[in-house]
Amino acid sequence: MLIRTPPRHEPTASEITPRRVWQRRRELVRAAAAGIALPGASGLALAQGPKPEPAKLPAKPGPFGTTDKPTPYKDVTTYNNFYEFGLDKDDPVRNAGRLKTRPWTVAVEGEVGKPGTFGIEDLLKLAPMEERVYRMRCVEGWSMVIPWVGFPLAELIKRVEPTGNAKFVEFHTLNDPKQMPGVSSSVLAWPYVEGLRMDEANSPLTLLTFGLYGEVLPNQNGAPIRLVVPWKYGFKSNKSLVKIRFVEKQPITSWNRSAPQEYGFFSNVNPNVDHPRWSQATERRIGEDGFIQRKRPTLMFNGYADQVASLYAGMDLKRFY
Repeated sequence: MLIRTPPRHEPTASEITPRRVWQRRRELVRAAAAGIALPGASGLALAQGPKPEPAKLPAKPGPFGTTDKPTPYKDVTTYNNFYEFGLDKDDPVRNAGRLKTRPWTVAVEGEVGKPGTFGIEDLLKLAPMEERVYRMRCVEGWSMVIPWVGFPLAELIKRVEPTGNAKFVEFHTLNDPKQMPGVSSSVLAWPYVEGLRMDEANSPLTLLTFGLYGEVLPNQNGAPIRLVVPWKYGFKSNKSLVKIRFVEKQPITSWNRSAPQEYGFFSNVNPNVDHPRWSQATERRIGEDGFIQRKRPTLMFNGYADQVASLYAGMDLKRFY
């Protein structure tokens, strides 16, 4: 894939006004002048038509959460990267309604003593559900704070009994052109694949996630099961998981395959390592301060250094980005 480097006068991805905002700019200006608050004035498009009430997913408060103010539910569920449903931030909420999340299974393969296929109902009962309010940082320069519901991936790992050859864990997202119009795009080689080192996968911060805000995951957020790795850029957290493989060699992941000069295997949030086309030193929190969101400093490991910095002791984090 050819990656174009923009001239210096072009804005970075984090500074570009979302399309759905500028498309309504005249309507918003007129409404503001008249003192009218328009529905969706936050600039986040909602899918048309009535929506069924989301199912509740009770959970006890979990550790490692942040005290930052959570991003509004509407923003979390309408401003998404999920390229299987389209490349724009409002494509997933418009297109993901066609995804069928029942029945659903996740295959566990590779270097494990107990491989098998797990139904989603079995996974939901595997361990007690926890709610953890995590900061999430996108490589494009924006961030959110999301109350996720799930349990540590380590709970599944110990049940499948990895062998001594298991050094990495590889994650596969569903690849179904009938349900996912975005996979017709050549932006990536499908299916979407990501990976973690075994110690990263076993970190108590790494979640198998089934819900947010106390409800089951909306399709556009990765239903019915996704990964959440809060100290890494968001693209490391696969959505709509269908396969987990335990392997000896470092997986070739989707973005690392497509653009290795831009997306390294580790992809830890690091304000000192710039993306080739923009700085990572600051970020904009979605849903904060209205249309003109102030920049805030990006935290090392997204603020989770106390929990995960030891995993990378002695590593050159500029080389292993």
